[in-house]
Amino acid sequence: MYRPIFSILLVLVFQCVGFADSDPLKKIDHSLIDKFGRQTVAEYIILMKERNVFEGKLAFRTKQEKAQYVYLSLVQKAKSTQAPILHLLKQSKIPYQSFYVTNAIKVTSSYEFMISLASRQDVDRIIDNAPIKMLDYTIDRDNSTARGAEPEWGLKMIKADSVWQMGIRGKGVIIAGQDTGYDWELSPLKKKYNGYKDSLNTEHSYNWHDAIHKNNPRFPDTLLNPCGYSTKKPCDDNNHGTHTMGTMIGEDDENSIGVAPEAKWIACRNMDRGWGQPSTYMECFEWFLAPTDHNGENADPDKSPHVINNSWYCSTEEGCNESNFILMEELVKNLKASGVVVVVSAGNSGSGCGSVSGPPAFFESSFSVGATNIDDNIAGFSSRGPVFIDSSFRLKPNVSAPGVGVRSVIRGGNFASFNGTSMAGPHVAGLVGLIISANPALAGNVDVIEDIIEATAVPKTWNQDCGEFAGEDVPNAVFGYGRVDALAAVKRALAFTSDTDQQEDNIHLKVFPNPVDDLLTFVTSDGKQVFRSISLFNMNGQMVMKKTQMDDHIIHTIQVGHLNAGLYWYEVNFGNKTMVGKFVKI
Repeated sequence: MYRPIFSILLVLVFQCVGFADSDPLKKIDHSLIDKFGRQTVAEYIILMKERNVFEGKLAFRTKQEKAQYVYLSLVQKAKSTQAPILHLLKQSKIPYQSFYVTNAIKVTSSYEFMISLASRQDVDRIIDNAPIKMLDYTIDRDNSTARGAEPEWGLKMIKADSVWQMGIRGKGVIIAGQDTGYDWELSPLKKKYNGYKDSLNTEHSYNWHDAIHKNNPRFPDTLLNPCGYSTKKPCDDNNHGTHTMGTMIGEDDENSIGVAPEAKWIACRNMDRGWGQPSTYMECFEWFLAPTDHNGENADPDKSPHVINNSWYCSTEEGCNESNFILMEELVKNLKASGVVVVVSAGNSGSGCGSVSGPPAFFESSFSVGATNIDDNIAGFSSRGPVFIDSSFRLKPNVSAPGVGVRSVIRGGNFASFNGTSMAGPHVAGLVGLIISANPALAGNVDVIEDIIEATAVPKTWNQDCGEFAGEDVPNAVFGYGRVDALAAVKRALAFTSDTDQQEDNIHLKVFPNPVDDLLTFVTSDGKQVFRSISLFNMNGQMVMKKTQMDDHIIHTIQVGHLNAGLYWYEVNFGNKTMVGKFVKI
C-alpha cells in the first residue's frame, strides 16, 4: 500500500504546532485508504466541522424568504470556515471545488496531502467521491405510436385528468429534475422548458446546469460521453432523464403524458450515462438552491424550483455507507428548509422488508415513492420499508404511484414504456406542481404539501408485515400512506387556502362550499360591513358575473351552476376594502 514516510512527517509537523488531531485516519473513509493502495492520486470530499444544517420549519412566510435565508446562511458559513484550507490548496496548486450547500470541498491530491488535511481540527471527515448509480429500470416495450389526447393510464389512475378539468394544470410552477440529462427540444418538452421564449429565443442560464465535467471513472477513457462535458444546453446521454421529465410535464397535440402539463421545468445533469458521484449530486443540489448563469455566477435563490425529482440512489455497493450518509442527508435537509419538495424514488430492490436502503430514499426529509401497476397493486420490484440500514425503523415509502408500463418520451422523439420507481417519483413531483398551481400560497410549505399528499392518498393494504407496520394497516411499509390521488389532494389544497376564510382589518369573510357545484355562499361575521358588490372572474381575467344589488345581510349566495367547470377568482367589495380569493366550479 502506498504510504510514503513524508506523510508521517507532515502529521508530526501539524501536531507540533498544535493544529492537528491525534489520529487523522479515523476521519478518513476506509474505501479511500484502499483506493490509495492502488493509485497515487485520488478524488475525495472534505466535510468541514462547522456546518449549517437546517432542521424543521423556518419562521418565514414565503418560499422566497426561506430560500434567501438558507442560501445566505450557507454561503456565509462556507466563506468563513473554508478560507484557510482554500488558501492552502491554492498555494499548493491542488485541484479543488468548493461547495456551500453542505460546507464541503472536493479535492484531488496525493495520500500524504489528504493526511495533512485530515489532521486539521477544522475538518470533520473525509469521504470518497465514489461513483453512484441511477435506479435500475427495465424497458417494458417500445411504443412510438401517438395516443392522441387520451391521457396515459397512470395519469387517469391518479385522476390528474380530473384536476385538469378544474382548470388546474400546473401553471406558475417550476418543476426540476436531476438525472442523466434531458432532450429538451422534443415536442412534449420544448415549450415547457423554462428557458424557451419562442422559436428564435431560448435562455439556458438559470434553467440548465451540467455537473458532468469529465469522464466518469466507471467508463474507460475511450468511451467518452455522447453529450460531451459542461454542456451549455440540455442534453440526455441515457433516455432516463428525458422519460422522467415527460411524466412530470410532457404534452403535445398527439401525446398526453405529463401530470402537470402547464408547469415549467429546469434541470441539472448529475450522471454520466447513469453513473454520478457525490460531488455531482452535491453540485446539482447547490445549483437548485440558487441557480446561476453559465459562468457559475450571480446565484439567485429566487429562481429555485418548487419541487425536485430524484430517480437515483447510492447503494453500499457504490460506496455509500454510514461514513458518508451524512453528506446526502444534509443536502436534502437544506433544500427542504429552503422551501423545495424533494421527491425521491424508493428503489427497485424487490419485495423484502427493509429494502428501502439507498440514500436519499430512506432519509426523513425525503418524500419517497414506491411503484404500483395498472391493477393498482404494488410492483414486485418496489422497495419496502421500514428503514433498517440506519436503525431508525422509520416508515418508507411515504406514498406510491404508477411505475409499471409508464409510457413517456425518450431521446430523438420516440416513446417507450419503462418500469421502475424511477417512473413513479415523477408522478408525485408533477402532483406537487398541481397542488401549488391550485393554491400558490402553499409554495414553500413543504410539510403541508407532503401532509396533503399523504392524507389524501387512496389507502392500500398488502399481505406483508414489515417490522412494526402491519400490511393490513394504513400506513404500511409497502404502499406507505397509499397510492396518490391528485384530485383529492388538489381539493384538500384548495380547502387549506386562507382565501376562503379571510380576516383583514376586522373583516372576517368565509366563502363556501369550495369546490362548488351550484350555490356559492359568502358570509361575513361583522354586521357592520356591507357588501357592495361580488364579482367573479375566469382564469383569463374575464368577468363572468357581477352582483351589485346587495342588501345589508351578512350572507349572500350566487348561482354558479351555469358556469363551466374550472378555477375562478372572486372579488368582494365592502366599499372601503376589497378581498379576493379562488374557488373551483365542479
